[in-house]
Amino acid sequence: MSRSSGPKAPSQRMLRVGELVRHALADVLQRGEVMDPVLEKHVITVPEVRMTPDLKLATAYVMPLGGRDEAKVLAALDANRKQLRMMVVKRLALKSAPDLRFRIDDSFDRGSQIDALLRSPQVARDLGGDGAEDEG
Repeated sequence: MSRSSGPKAPSQRMLRVGELVRHALADVLQRGEVMDPVLEKHVITVPEVRMTPDLKLATAYVMPLGGRDEAKVLAALDANRKQLRMMVVKRLALKSAPDLRFRIDDSFDRGSQIDALLRSPQVARDLGGDGAEDEG
């Protein structure tokens, strides 16, 4: 049997651990447990955490409220990575502490682009036919 060469969907275990890490990280950031002036001034959401198959690396997708100062927030999170890792591990019962990596979440921007595209006159024209395609 040969395996497909395409990207593999995350396992249930990866999804479960990613969600646990997401909750713990969001809790740490919400409570302001990290003493950093940049992080203290921003409300940061953590919409998703993706785990590697070996559960040793967690990529946290973050977004400061309002999308302000993304670069500063990302730099502050990277600077406090070890402290955040220890705080997350204290809340979880895992064999090993996953290394944290932070990325800006751009899913809201992509969603807005898709929404704008769907509302464009060209798409409305194509979808505005006689409705025969909708039946079936």
